[in-house]
Amino acid sequence: MFDWQDLRFFLAVAQAGSLSGAARAMHVDHATVSRRLNLLEEKLQVRLVDRQPRACLLTPLGEQVAQLAAQMEASAFAVERATRAAQLPLVGKVSVSAPPVLAANFLAKQLFAFRQRYPDIQLSIASQVQSVSLSRREADIAVRLFRPTEQSSVARKIGVMPFALYASKDYAHSKTPERWEFIAYDASLSEMTHQKWLLEVANGRRIVSEVSDITSQCVAVRTGIGVAGLPCFLGDGDPQLQRLHVDGEAFAREIWIAVHTDLRHTPQICAVMDFIIDAVKAQWSND
Repeated sequence: MFDWQDLRFFLAVAQAGSLSGAARAMHVDHATVSRRLNLLEEKLQVRLVDRQPRACLLTPLGEQVAQLAAQMEASAFAVERATRAAQLPLVGKVSVSAPPVLAANFLAKQLFAFRQRYPDIQLSIASQVQSVSLSRREADIAVRLFRPTEQSSVARKIGVMPFALYASKDYAHSKTPERWEFIAYDASLSEMTHQKWLLEVANGRRIVSEVSDITSQCVAVRTGIGVAGLPCFLGDGDPQLQRLHVDGEAFAREIWIAVHTDLRHTPQICAVMDFIIDAVKAQWSND
């Protein structure tokens, strides 16, 4: 019988399309992926992958094996979720994936209160821009600024996070909007609704700096370099900043929470979700 772990490495190659992509997904080096793939092919005495300079192409048999391996992985995750759901209540580790603005500036600040209420639950918060797969157990709970679409999960809107324009209190041009210069995201994030709103507000005025995340934009705007579009809970709470009036439609991001269907009634998962929902409602209105 072949090693099940070798099959997981093969599936990672099949999904990523390259050894390097599989290595990143499995958090190992390139050589480890290549070695585990060789071991699987040697054990099965077949060729599953055609290795090319920049990609790995599955053989016809490799395509069949990849489909079966994906089914096996899905079943393995289902077993893990089922056993997780049967654990004793309010004990264990719960992982939460959230965008950086919420992970660093909101959820992390709730850890003391959470610990006081649930001392036997270890809360693990991952600051992640990209979506995660709840079915693959990349997180137990996902908090997102858009509606999650994974079919095996259930999601609900729990709040609305409004934005406004902010500058440092000593910004030289705060009283002369025509001279405002803006702090925006870089071009790789041009499709973000936040970026589109900011560029619309700027309306051709100069972009003085590009900063890739909101927390860093907060730091940049304090220097007096320009104007940034920030969540109001950050900007209003910063004594070094002032809110600027802007004409036009207000901007906000919806806050959603999602969990895999199999875990939604697990006591410790429910406890974490309820805590997050209560904290969000205390900070923002749900409209």
